[in-house]
Amino acid sequence: MPDALTPVLTDNWDDERAWTLESYEARGGYAALDTAFAMAPDAVIEAVKDSGLRGRGGAGFPTGMKWGFIPQDNPRPKYLVVNADESEPGTCKDIPLMMASPHTLLEGVIISSYAIRANKAFIYIRGEVLHVIRRVQRAVQEAYLAGHLGTDIHGSGFDLDVVVHSGAGAYICGEETALLEGLEGRRGQPRLRPPFPAVAGLYACPTVINNVESIASVPSIVGRGPQWFASMGTEKSKGFGIFSLSGHVKRPGQYEAPLGTTLRRLIMLAGGMRDGHELKFWTPGGSSTPLLTAEHLDVPLDFEAVGAAGSMLGTRALQIFDDSTCVVRATLRWTEFYKHESCGKCTPCREGTWWLVQTLAALEKGQGNEADLDLLLDQCDNILGRSFCALADGAVSPVASSIQYFRDEYVAHLTQGGCPFDPARSTAWAGQEVTA
Repeated sequence: MPDALTPVLTDNWDDERAWTLESYEARGGYAALDTAFAMAPDAVIEAVKDSGLRGRGGAGFPTGMKWGFIPQDNPRPKYLVVNADESEPGTCKDIPLMMASPHTLLEGVIISSYAIRANKAFIYIRGEVLHVIRRVQRAVQEAYLAGHLGTDIHGSGFDLDVVVHSGAGAYICGEETALLEGLEGRRGQPRLRPPFPAVAGLYACPTVINNVESIASVPSIVGRGPQWFASMGTEKSKGFGIFSLSGHVKRPGQYEAPLGTTLRRLIMLAGGMRDGHELKFWTPGGSSTPLLTAEHLDVPLDFEAVGAAGSMLGTRALQIFDDSTCVVRATLRWTEFYKHESCGKCTPCREGTWWLVQTLAALEKGQGNEADLDLLLDQCDNILGRSFCALADGAVSPVASSIQYFRDEYVAHLTQGGCPFDPARSTAWAGQEVTA
């Protein structure tokens, strides 16, 4: 059985002032740069392909393959864009990674840019997390002063400038083409594809867009070898990942483990469910992935197994809900988020999320009848796959899956004329003694 935890990205998080260049270099930080510079750019791409690294932002697309799509015969500049606009409910791995060890990300940015022949890279960070923006900006400054950024890095002849860009606080900008729109100074709305970013992305130039964790994983792959990375995980889901446990566990937090671990094991590492309660439902990849239940505790948390179970691994944001939680109320709160964050560009999402909220809000109050559940599913069916981007698909996931697994609970709201649950009992601090 593989190790329960594999601290690589998180290994230095408890070091004193781990976010500083001095602390990072004391652990061998930036040594992988020289290893990469001794290789041809295409060899770096091949190493990432051989490692089996798949995108850690949710979609799970092979990272090396994405890099290989860049047309090197295109005379225009190439760009690397790091998607650090983490803002989905329950997703909380990239923000702590950038806070604890921004240089891990920066070393990955330099190696990745070298591989795709980009001389300019952008890190697009959600505007609300000002403390993170400042920390990454300081890390960039340290890297320039130390010669890890700028011209002729480490005497390699490779030049790279890095720009830290603050977003305007729109969840839609987590979608890569909407992010590009925001980066170019326009309102964040998804683009119609094709053309795809690899051909015409930022400023209509070839562009690679990767998640923070994806890029931050690159230095360890180059430094320790692709076979080392591929030795962890499962056959088709290689390596390790940060699993973010939140909700009704005793020790919520970040748990870095091989892909293929199970929720049962992670809950055990997190100290178990809170006393007197049992697991009711959970999300494997944030609120945009279909719910799973206690019967899925032993499903391997990799892309294939979670997909076979009817959900998606996504960002490994494991929101854990116990038997004190009303699934109707939780689903309504998520849906309100998606309604608020819809950019409004396409009708199915703009109008559909509004109608989902209206129907769910009435059901949560015990208004309507059982036929409204079929109406909800019909609304979901008319939204799914009919929008410009995946926001609308994510919005219907918790709705359809909650009806699938908890239809009786929806009916109970109708027969009892309201919610049978006490919202106060489902709070994180319920049952704890509160002192002034």
